[in-house]
Amino acid sequence: MNDIKQILTQLHEHNISVDEALLSLKEKPFVDIGYANVDLHRKLRKGANEVIYGEGKTAEQISGIVEVMRSNGQKNILITRLSQEKANALRELELDYHAEARLAIVGQVPKPEGGNFIIVATGGTSDIPVAEEAALTAEFLGNSVKRLYDVGVAGLHRVLSHVDEIMSASVIIAVAGMEGALASVLGGLADCPVIAVPTSVGYGASFGGVSALLAMLNSCASGVSVVNIDNGFGAGYLASMINRVRT
Repeated sequence: MNDIKQILTQLHEHNISVDEALLSLKEKPFVDIGYANVDLHRKLRKGANEVIYGEGKTAEQISGIVEVMRSNGQKNILITRLSQEKANALRELELDYHAEARLAIVGQVPKPEGGNFIIVATGGTSDIPVAEEAALTAEFLGNSVKRLYDVGVAGLHRVLSHVDEIMSASVIIAVAGMEGALASVLGGLADCPVIAVPTSVGYGASFGGVSALLAMLNSCASGVSVVNIDNGFGAGYLASMINRVRT
């Protein structure tokens, strides 16, 4: 809402006329470029700009969307599910590519706002790619993030060694495959919301993450919510929204 506040402040201070303010507010909320309708008012409605989902788009399409965003004043852009091949083809954008998370950032990551922090924890090392998607998304949105990786229930002492941090967090993202028990453990320790992210890590009976998903949905710990399998971006975005409220 900062853009609207700026317009209203300028109007209040008589720096622009009523007609000029009305024109600014009525500007077209999206740009149709044929293969995409780029949402220019997303930040006004949601507090964060539109994010580009890279999977299924060509490098040329992604470049075109980025160009529209930049030309309309969006300096920092997040691209998720971006392959190494497409990242190589988009070098002219000077993006910061994170291969493990399959995520790219155009522009700069802002400095964290406020003193609260988000914890991103994983059950195992194999869950880190999804966790990094969550952590980098949260950082891109202006949050301080602490990573606790490979602290699963197979060695419960590992997560218990971080109890002070867990109890001080504003939000916790629990990323785990297999039986997905980490979310319940963290939910039983923390007084903050826990966002559970099931991953597709596991042997045959894990059904590509469905076992972890169902276990997390059936958690007996209060305050645990669940996003879709491997949806690190969704968890990072939701954690950012919660953290802003709690700041």
